[in-house]
Amino acid sequence: MSEFMGKFMSPLEFRSLSNLRRRGLLPTIFLLQVLTRILASQERWEKMEGSFNLTTLPRRLVFYLEGPPPGVDLLIDSVTISYKKTEGSASSIRGTENIILNYDFSKGLHPWNPICCHAYVASQWSGFLDGIRGNSGENYAVVSKRTEHWQGLEQDITNQVSTGTAYVVSAFVRVDGNVQGQVEVKGTLRLQNADGSTHYNPVGSVVASKEKWNKLEGSFSLTNMPKNVVFYLEGPPAGVDLVIDSVTITCSRHKQSKEVKVPSGAETIIKNPHFEDGLKNWSGRGCNICRHEFTAYGNVRPLNGSYFASATGRVHNWNGIQQEITGRVQRKVLYEISSAVRIFGSANDTEVRATLWVQEYGRERYVGLAKNQASDKQWTHLKGKFLLHAPFTQAVIFIEGPPAGIDILVDGLVLSPARKLQAAPCPKIENVLYGTNLLHNNAFTRGLAGWSPMGSCRLSIQTEAPHMLSSILKDRASQKHISGRYILATNRTDVWMGPSQVITDKLRLHVTYRVSSWVRVGSGGHGRHHVNVCLAVDNNQWVNGGQVEADGDQWYEIKGAFKLEKQPSKVTAYVQGPPPGVDLRVMDFQIYPVDRKARFEYLKEKTDKVRKRDVVLKFQGSNAVNLLGSSVRIQQTENSFPFGSCIARHNIENEDLAEFFVKNFNWAVFENELKWYHTEAEQGRLNYKDSDELLEFCEKHKIQVRGHCLFWEVEDAVQPWVRSLQGHRLMAAIQNRLQSLLSRYKGRFRHHDVNNEMLHGSFYEDRLGRDIRAYMFREAHKLDPSAVLFVNDYNVEDGCDTKSTPEKFVEQVVDLQERGAPVGGIGVQGHISHPVGEIICDSLDKLAILGLPIWITELDVTAENEHIRADDLEVFLREAFAHPAVGGIILWGFWEMFMFREHAHLVDADGTINEAGRRYLALKQEWLTRMNGNVDRQGEFKFRGYHGSYTVEMDTPSGKVARSFVVDKDSPVQVITLNV
Repeated sequence: MSEFMGKFMSPLEFRSLSNLRRRGLLPTIFLLQVLTRILASQERWEKMEGSFNLTTLPRRLVFYLEGPPPGVDLLIDSVTISYKKTEGSASSIRGTENIILNYDFSKGLHPWNPICCHAYVASQWSGFLDGIRGNSGENYAVVSKRTEHWQGLEQDITNQVSTGTAYVVSAFVRVDGNVQGQVEVKGTLRLQNADGSTHYNPVGSVVASKEKWNKLEGSFSLTNMPKNVVFYLEGPPAGVDLVIDSVTITCSRHKQSKEVKVPSGAETIIKNPHFEDGLKNWSGRGCNICRHEFTAYGNVRPLNGSYFASATGRVHNWNGIQQEITGRVQRKVLYEISSAVRIFGSANDTEVRATLWVQEYGRERYVGLAKNQASDKQWTHLKGKFLLHAPFTQAVIFIEGPPAGIDILVDGLVLSPARKLQAAPCPKIENVLYGTNLLHNNAFTRGLAGWSPMGSCRLSIQTEAPHMLSSILKDRASQKHISGRYILATNRTDVWMGPSQVITDKLRLHVTYRVSSWVRVGSGGHGRHHVNVCLAVDNNQWVNGGQVEADGDQWYEIKGAFKLEKQPSKVTAYVQGPPPGVDLRVMDFQIYPVDRKARFEYLKEKTDKVRKRDVVLKFQGSNAVNLLGSSVRIQQTENSFPFGSCIARHNIENEDLAEFFVKNFNWAVFENELKWYHTEAEQGRLNYKDSDELLEFCEKHKIQVRGHCLFWEVEDAVQPWVRSLQGHRLMAAIQNRLQSLLSRYKGRFRHHDVNNEMLHGSFYEDRLGRDIRAYMFREAHKLDPSAVLFVNDYNVEDGCDTKSTPEKFVEQVVDLQERGAPVGGIGVQGHISHPVGEIICDSLDKLAILGLPIWITELDVTAENEHIRADDLEVFLREAFAHPAVGGIILWGFWEMFMFREHAHLVDADGTINEAGRRYLALKQEWLTRMNGNVDRQGEFKFRGYHGSYTVEMDTPSGKVARSFVVDKDSPVQVITLNV
């Protein structure tokens, strides 16, 4: 439609033309062809219609709108040129037709479908995203609520493509939301065979950003025709919105396209995956199975295809549908699984699981692959990965989980080798003002400017009495900030109410921020109350910025840290926690970026003092007479400081994993094999086979071992038969456990974690009284006097958990010691996400007052970007290694798929050492001493080196001589005499 603006009194003629250029042996020829015309005015929009056809295709074709006199503005809206085949023109322009339907989203989303996510069309009428207008029209699609990189927008093009034809793909894309920098957007074909196998083929990609539209281009051709061909756009990380405009797939005149061959069914792992061949290859696992066509169970339709299966008559939660896959999967290969499931027979959601049963040599094992909450209202996706280490003779995959009486519905199960994703690059972090507080008006010199209440509470500015500030002002660092003014939150009707400030635009991705605030509760409460700093991210995520227990008697400091890995839309920082009706006071609230590497030089100096020793090598013997000036080369072969990892029995069957472990660690702890629920899952049936074999493996390779754990105080970690015991029966079981394990392994485990996580659980104490914990220590020491007995707990080191502060840990140890418990060490687990050196050091200093060795017993750091993960790991390792009270560091795993937490591994599933692993190995190398020099006039060579094993090479009159020696840590200076 068109309209005019300008100085005119009557309707004016408006024309559309095409400009044709032809090229041959003659000069360029331009042909103008008027397509249609209309009289337009200023008062209203006019619709112009016309048509044209081409008998031959020119080199260039331009369409334009023109007509009004000079000085008159031309207003244009909604220009469309549609294609209609005619008898005379079909062949001439064949190949330029777009096979994508509704390519510009002018008709909404139909026939596009979001892949397990949400999508909508943004337009002038529905509203655009901020700052984003369409690339080529008034509409574009937004794909949001993405939780996986493969989620996007798809269209079935099966009926539009054929074999032997080259197709050209293009789309304009960009990203929005939780993203910084550029990310990859990909065009992909999903090819589904008649036998149910599914294969994915990339056809094009582009690096996209938030700032502008980017054109994705690619091509493909099919050498054989699958049952279904689906084109989709995917790629950005989870949480990032994908924005799409103008998608085209056209026939190409050139043959420079990528051939896509659909693999045959022989390469499929799951046979008959979508039940198109009935129930062939499937069976019930302790129950009946049925196949259903189109609709069943009231009106349940298949999610994909025409069929789904059900497992009925279930009397155990492990009953379900299964398929044997022996001979179709291999060990040391990473696989991914996906399935659509739902339930019938319960209105409540319940967990459905995909599980793999494998028969290994001498044992059977169950491997959890995927789990999700399923309902009777819609299909839910199970997605997961697995990797098998050990050789096996049989493998069966099955779907299980819901309680007895509930049917499981399954719409297909796909199992295939996992695609290795390219590692994300190291983020660029620039122009960060480290140490600068993000919070506006944090000293409250401008009243409540910048602050607002969370909820309906009331805020006011108050001034603290000087005597209440005395304890704070003892710290010189605090004197610069503390003014005495604080913010008071009253009329609180819920725990989350308190002062808040929006800080969205001030945050940078992948930067670690320190949190500090002084808090005190007010009137309305008695005793101590939980207070913490929170960050509300996009109103659906809660980030812990630090916690403390506070009362009204004094001010308490909250210390914490956080970082964001995905771009948020809104972040609100606030203080909350006390019960409703309890007033909350907040003073000197700070959130600032911290340069964690700035501390490294200080830590290196500290490490030099703590982990090194002055050494004097004195040479004697027949060659020692004329050694003055002789060349000496010192090489440390091993640092004696304990670096270890947890391992599992099935891990060591993977030769690559076992080699990495033996080469890079000198201590071990068993992941589960020594825990009571593993060694005695059923009362009286003892299983020490796995722990025996693991211990023999470690002893063979001269690796020392920690025992983890004799008991576990958290009730969820206690096996059902023990939970059922009371009184003297429970006491007898405890005594049997101690006698059985400690007499079997006496003298073979250097440490034992006696009762795990006593700050977070109280199962035994609640049933047998407070002294039961000390009793466990006393009896363990009697049975194995050589083992050092440890307490062990988590969240002690980072200020994020009021249950396990260093002060509470110290109180617990002192109480145990007063009851006669021979506590010999403190285990700090170290499951940490945002390590800050000063916070970790402060916690270790508080624990060190006990004079006991501190061990980091279960270290892992988690970050999706492996470069950020490496930084986090380095921060913690340097801090712990430099602290004089730390006696050893044990990682809680290192190999992908065998970690307690996701994105914490040092080695990828295929054996590739990632950036976090390379950083760990680099630090191990840094902490080895290498030294070259010459023998002095006293016939000595002096150096300062790390504790551990060394070799020395020197040139003597009779030739080169090599000797070995050990530097220990017993005294400031060690004199070592070597015969040469």
